[in-house]
Amino acid sequence: MHPLDTLCELVQGARRGIAFTGAGISTESGIPDFRGPQGVWTTETPVMYQDFMSDRAARVRAWERGVRMYHRCKSARPNEGHLALAELERRGHIRAVITQNIDGLHLDAGSTHVVELHGTNRYSACQHCGKEWTTAEIVARVERGEAAPECEDCSGPIKTRTISFGQSMPEAEMRRAAELSIAADLFIAVGSSLVVEPAASFPRIARHSGAKLVILNNQETPLDDIADLVIRESIGATMRALLARL
Repeated sequence: MHPLDTLCELVQGARRGIAFTGAGISTESGIPDFRGPQGVWTTETPVMYQDFMSDRAARVRAWERGVRMYHRCKSARPNEGHLALAELERRGHIRAVITQNIDGLHLDAGSTHVVELHGTNRYSACQHCGKEWTTAEIVARVERGEAAPECEDCSGPIKTRTISFGQSMPEAEMRRAAELSIAADLFIAVGSSLVVEPAASFPRIARHSGAKLVILNNQETPLDDIADLVIRESIGATMRALLARL
């Protein structure tokens, strides 16, 4: 049977399907991935959260990158992969999207149940008092010359509401992702290297809880051996073809 026909059967038979997405789904929207040959962390060293909090120079570096990423995400539009997942939710084939991405494109595409494990770069917050702003406001301050913006109320460092290396994962989102994974009867991992923990644990949780596991990614992943179906094709083209078969 053709892999797309197998995928179609799995999706049609699912009642509690979950999509799990990584940076690979957004590359077709012009946003670079993190671990590919030209990925962000392949070409640049990440700023650790502890360094961000203790070292102004690290905050300056983080905001230089943050401004670039903000503009990339702001100009990006949902691609066929994002739109297809929103349509699968609308048709009742999947219940939610668990994403490692910070770009907000699933929401722009129309998905209504999105768990953002690594936060969002659309908002920023003081790391001391919790005051929030849109990232657009903070980017404007950086571009006016405030290289490491601080809170006007408490002088705490301001950071995008994304999860940095060394920063604690958000408890509510992790709990919700675990609940969805345990209950899933189909778990579709799309565009993720499945190496970043603890997020990469959710496909294993779903598989061990009885879900069928599908991996759609252009490179091998550590979980290919336990997957029921592995497809290494273009995400957008594959999702378009899937919708045409349903």
